[in-house]
This record gives sequence, structure tokens and C-alpha cells, in this order.
Amino acid sequence: MSEQQTVHLIITRQDGPDSKPYKEEFRIPYRKNMNVISALMEIQRNPVNAEGKETTPVVWESNCLEEVCGACSMVINGRPRQACTALIDHLEQPIRIEPMRTFPVVRDLIVDRSRMFDALKRVKAWIPIDGTYDLGPGPRIPETVRQWRYELSKCMTCGVCLEACPNVNSKSKFMGPFVAGQVALFNSHPTGEMNKDERLEALMGEGGLQECGNSQNCVQSCPKGIPLTTAIAKMNREGTKMLFRKWLSV
Repeated sequence: MSEQQTVHLIITRQDGPDSKPYKEEFRIPYRKNMNVISALMEIQRNPVNAEGKETTPVVWESNCLEEVCGACSMVINGRPRQACTALIDHLEQPIRIEPMRTFPVVRDLIVDRSRMFDALKRVKAWIPIDGTYDLGPGPRIPETVRQWRYELSKCMTCGVCLEACPNVNSKSKFMGPFVAGQVALFNSHPTGEMNKDERLEALMGEGGLQECGNSQNCVQSCPKGIPLTTAIAKMNREGTKMLFRKWLSV
């Protein structure tokens, strides 16, 4: 790559939510240690396409630039991932960049991830605290539980697992693999455990775990390596136990 003086990009663009997508090619100067974000910034600085015609700058979302915020998710060479950690030297050219199609496209590479946040509201992915006064020291958490919760807490709501999952589509109401991980996270908290049945009921309801086809694409594509399939299996087990308890109590 060091001998190559330009980077060839083919970007799928869309002028608005109701516009038709189209492809536009760019050739930008190569610099050492570039990532996809720096390539997009170069286009923004000098919005001229490969034909030498002036065009509108490509728009995208990014924030932390260290794979923590999840904002820069897009499909790069057919793979959903974070643009900030997609190094140009490691990508086959031409580099094809597209928005994630699981979500409504706002413009170019920006998508609306509201469905993820709506799903978190459905499963009540928070821990209610009564008041802001000092509640004193909490219970000690076993190291194995702490490690499990830490892995689950890495979720940055980036949407990559939904883009990779074949069960998340226009014909399914599946909320996505990440929801199971978040329910497992909050249900394993000593305080959050008080509301675990509410979360499980939401997770077992419409768009819940019964929609999962166990393709395991989610755990393979997750940028943070979150054990999503393990969380899904655990929540399936916990949900079944809850249903049996209710059946026996009738």
C-alpha cells in the first residue's frame, strides 16, 4: 500500500430518506495509517469525485474515534463494522462503503438507530433507584459475575449485530441480539434483579427471543466480542423458568 499513491473508494450515497441510493467513486491521496474516517474527512475537505467533478461532501456520524461510542457503524467491503478501526492498509481496494440497511437511512452513511433505543425502553434496560440519597455500600459481587457483567457492559448500541443478523428484516419484529445481552446485564445486578421478571416478559414477548434463528452472526460480527449467543441461551433458560413458576402458581 505504501507504493500506492491514491485510495479508491466507492461510496453508496443517498440525498435523503426518500431518495434513491446511488454510488459515487472517489480517489484521494494515500497517507500512512489512514482509516476510513480520515478518508471521509479528506473527501469532506475536497469534495471532488473520481471524474474530477465537484460534488457534495459525504456525510457520516462519528464521535470517539476509538470504537467506544458506536456512532460510525457502516458496511465496509460487505462487512458491518466501525469505520474508526477500519484501517485502509488492511482493506481490499476499491473500498466499498455503504450505510447499514437494517435502519432507515437519513442521508449518505447516516442511519436512524431509534429502533435500538426503543427496544431498550421496552425491556426497561435501566436500574431504578429510589431517591438520590446515600444507600450505603452494596452487596459484594462474585468475581465470576463481575467478569460476566463487564463483558455485557461493553455494548455500545452500534447496530452491527442487527445488520449482521438474518432474522432482523422487514418481515420480522425481532428486536435484535443486543437486547438479550442488556437484559442479562441488568438482571444480574443485585438491585436490577428486583425487576428481572418484567424484563424477561418483554424479552419473551413480541419481537423477542422466539424470533432468534441461532445463526450466530451476531457474536461473530460484534466489535466488542460480547458473548451474545451465551446471553441469548441464558435468557431463554431464565424465561422458561419464569413461565414454569407462573404455571405452577396458578
